[in-house]
Amino acid sequence: MKAIARKIKYVGLLLSLLLLLLVNSATHATQDAPEVAKVEPPNWWANHSINPVRVLIRGKNLNGARVESSSTDLQTSNVKTNAAGTYLFVDVTIDANASVGRRALKITTPQGTVDAPFDLAAPLARAGRFQGFTPDDVIYLIMPDRFSDGDATNNDPAESRGLYARTNPRAYHGGDLQGIIDHLPYLKDLGVTAIWVTPVYDNSNRSHDFDYGKNVTDYHGYGATDYYRVEEHLGTLEKFKELVERAHAMGLKIIQDQVANHTGPDHPWAVDSPTPTWYNGTVANHLNNVFDIKSVTQENPDRSRLEATLKGWFANLLPDLNQDDSETARYLMQNAVWWVSATGLDGIRQDTLPYVPRQFWADWNQALQREFPQLTTVGEVFDGRPEITAFFQGGRAQFDGIDTHLHTVFDFASYFALRDVFIRHQPMSRLTEVLNQDPLYPNARVLVTFLGNHDVRRFLGEEGASVEALKNAFTYLLTMRGTPQIYSGDEIALRGGDDPDNRRDFPGGFAGDDHNAFTADGRVGKERKVFKYVRALLHMRAQHAALRSGEMKMLTTTDNTLAFLRRAGNDNVLVVMNNSDKACEIDIALPLAVQGSTAWTTALDEAKGWRGQAIHHKIKLVLEPRDSMVLQQSRRR
Repeated sequence: MKAIARKIKYVGLLLSLLLLLLVNSATHATQDAPEVAKVEPPNWWANHSINPVRVLIRGKNLNGARVESSSTDLQTSNVKTNAAGTYLFVDVTIDANASVGRRALKITTPQGTVDAPFDLAAPLARAGRFQGFTPDDVIYLIMPDRFSDGDATNNDPAESRGLYARTNPRAYHGGDLQGIIDHLPYLKDLGVTAIWVTPVYDNSNRSHDFDYGKNVTDYHGYGATDYYRVEEHLGTLEKFKELVERAHAMGLKIIQDQVANHTGPDHPWAVDSPTPTWYNGTVANHLNNVFDIKSVTQENPDRSRLEATLKGWFANLLPDLNQDDSETARYLMQNAVWWVSATGLDGIRQDTLPYVPRQFWADWNQALQREFPQLTTVGEVFDGRPEITAFFQGGRAQFDGIDTHLHTVFDFASYFALRDVFIRHQPMSRLTEVLNQDPLYPNARVLVTFLGNHDVRRFLGEEGASVEALKNAFTYLLTMRGTPQIYSGDEIALRGGDDPDNRRDFPGGFAGDDHNAFTADGRVGKERKVFKYVRALLHMRAQHAALRSGEMKMLTTTDNTLAFLRRAGNDNVLVVMNNSDKACEIDIALPLAVQGSTAWTTALDEAKGWRGQAIHHKIKLVLEPRDSMVLQQSRRR
């Protein structure tokens, strides 16, 4: 009996050990099973110019994975994972006849299987979308958080509590996409035709303390943590799509601000990158950007400064994406195309353009143009020298053999000259000196001109600026060559100093505001005066092809006066400006093409009339201090 008992005890022990091994094996397998946290892009389209699409999957335990499609109309290939097993790349080829609907990418490793969701979306109709913009348009720049709070429920979202505080100039103030939608009629009445919206990417869910401020948030949108999600303080992807659709229904275009140069410091990639060279450097070891844009334009630059400009981290803080990594480049190009395909955008404003390799811009623009031939791209080249900004506009190859195919750039040279003249009383020749360098550009007529934006002091925040100077500056901006851009609030004489004071809330867009500048009855004092003037200029511009696309010919320039002619066919418009503190009489010799039996009337306000006379080849007129006049030619019958 003792022997039998010993045998039973021995068998029991073996069974216990076997059971323990089975439990441990199952637990180990469960712990090592593949997991999926995010799929980028989350969807694509059949019959698209990008096929296959490169899909990036973030998760865990992805090493050694095989990827198969749940349907026969998708094929997978070229699978690659990073060393940590946290990222997987796979090419997904879509059959031309694939139907719309949900799919799955089946990921299998020795430890298990998991599905990554992937959708085939219905393509948007082309009519009325992907329109691009031209000098026929006027762009209105909006930073959503500071424009209007249309949905108070997203002011302090559950996933990012504590970032909303209107008393903190660097916190979220509540403006959102719904607020823009609510005020589309205001923009339509004002006379703008396109809306540039600063980035709507998801940003950090926490605030930071820096040497320049406490509780600093990414309300501005330039610190992306997710390129395929809309920031929850602003709304949702569906709300952004609604904005595009509602704007298009009113004849307004939408330009999206994109950032391919850097991410926010809290992006998951910063501590766990999809590839070893996804960024230029690491959080612990990286270059600081020296912003030497000129070095990019030189055949023999200082190599160390060029490298810091192209690979340095913006403000020594924002991780610099490495577009020389083929996976990074492909991700960013697909992301740009995805936003346009998914929403129907008309244009893209690309942030910090010079700090990215030029070959990437050539590839990026061509990828967009293959799918959307009418779409317009504009790049920020923050430099006041035309020879520098012209280098980045597409249309010709530079010394490096690269044509960026970028449609246009912002005209910072005119911006600096405009402020020098109308605020600091420099000679009017500052303006003409800039225009004389137009031949440096492949096409200067499409430059985006402006008198202010979200990165500089407000016009009226400059020392010496006045409402009269602002009106004169607007006259020049809206009658000169190019596609003008207006910064939200400048049309109501909003003031503001350096960042973030230049991003004050639009009065009337938020609960508790003491007045509402979105309405005629709500505008007060200088707001009413400047708004009425800018609106009149915009509606006048819309009526004259000469002011949108006509030839621009300078007729006279003195230290304080300027006169130029815009001509398009039989449409002739004469612009005369006085930048002096005194009234002055101006004699203007007219070119032969506009002499003869004609009459000149005030284009801006015919009831106002004008002081002066036209005698065949000459016009004499009197302008009040800090005043301007726009005349149109009417042929006598």
